[in-house]
Amino acid sequence: MDTIIPTWQASFLFGVFTWIIGSSMFNVTQRIRSVLQPWVSRCVISGTCTVLQIQKYQHGFWDVFFSVLSCVVSVPFYTGFLPLLFWSGHGKLARQMTLLMAFCDYTGNCIKDVVSAPRPKSPPVRVLTATKDEKENALEYGLPSSHTLNTICLSGYLLHYIFSLQENIDASYQVAAFTFVCLFVGLIGVGRIYLGMHSLIDILGGLILGLTILAFWLHVHEYVDNFVILGKNVTSFWIALSFLSLFAYPTPQHPTPSFEYHTAFTGVTLGIVTGVQQTYHQFHHENVPRVFTPDLNITAFAGRTVIGIPTILLVKFCSKALAKWILPIAASALGIPVRSSGYVTALTGSSAVKKSNEVKQSGGYLQKMFFSTQESFDVDTGIRLLQYAGLAWSVVDLVPSLFSQLNL
Repeated sequence: MDTIIPTWQASFLFGVFTWIIGSSMFNVTQRIRSVLQPWVSRCVISGTCTVLQIQKYQHGFWDVFFSVLSCVVSVPFYTGFLPLLFWSGHGKLARQMTLLMAFCDYTGNCIKDVVSAPRPKSPPVRVLTATKDEKENALEYGLPSSHTLNTICLSGYLLHYIFSLQENIDASYQVAAFTFVCLFVGLIGVGRIYLGMHSLIDILGGLILGLTILAFWLHVHEYVDNFVILGKNVTSFWIALSFLSLFAYPTPQHPTPSFEYHTAFTGVTLGIVTGVQQTYHQFHHENVPRVFTPDLNITAFAGRTVIGIPTILLVKFCSKALAKWILPIAASALGIPVRSSGYVTALTGSSAVKKSNEVKQSGGYLQKMFFSTQESFDVDTGIRLLQYAGLAWSVVDLVPSLFSQLNL
């Protein structure tokens, strides 16, 4: 009987599937965009004077300060920080921040591509993109600000976690911590405007959406965590949900990197959930050693880092290579025509990429799979999903097994 899918899981997945089909058939994305995009675009244009007012204080120090601050709260930073959180013994915090990050990434990027609102126009606005990550971010749409959204949610949840660990925290420390988080979020918002990456409406959108998501998550996080570690059919449900979420993603007005980011983080959550569900009682329960305690001193934690980071990077490389080999063969065996926009050289071609970009603007992803006449599908999406799923699985399963063997 354990293999029977619970009613709520079947109903939830069917609801998502129905929404995908219905929203595609009735062009929900285009209808919402036609209402919101003109208004947001006007706000961006009228807000240019605010951006220029802030940029009047241009200085080399502020250029470096806000560029570094943006890197500290970027998705690549969180992606590198989360494995260390798992290996430090704070498994629950790491799980929750990973799932919350994925939820923020999906929600924020969906809204970006639904509204398809522009970023501040340059010139007259000066845009400072100091890193490759920032240059890719600049290719996305503006509303809402992902940096603001992610910072509010993750710092807010971290604050909640710290307060929940110790019941008798002095009120002055609580006020100080809350004030620091507010100041940090404010600096992130001002920095995004100073760097020319966002207008005021984008920051306000990220602020409102972030507070809404955080409030929602604080009500459901215990239920989500209990399902991940103790639920039934967790792996099969999450695989189905991950697959559907790729097709539930809206089609932007013009192609952006947002869908690629969503695919990567969907793979991360899939790997984390499946790995934790299988190894919770071995490596991720609440009684595991935590860093800065006698059971896990700083030297042992440094050893974990030195061994763990190269291992997960190796798994990421191997997962990508394996997916690049298996998926085209599997697609060929099933009679599914595929192309590649960059990963598989034999399937890459300028005409194919051009067709891909044209298709991305024609309708919803699932609608294109079942209802369009396109000749091929981009295999890179599946490769990216498996690559990051493999990386995340190694963080919570393979690497902790190595730690156990090495007594770390």
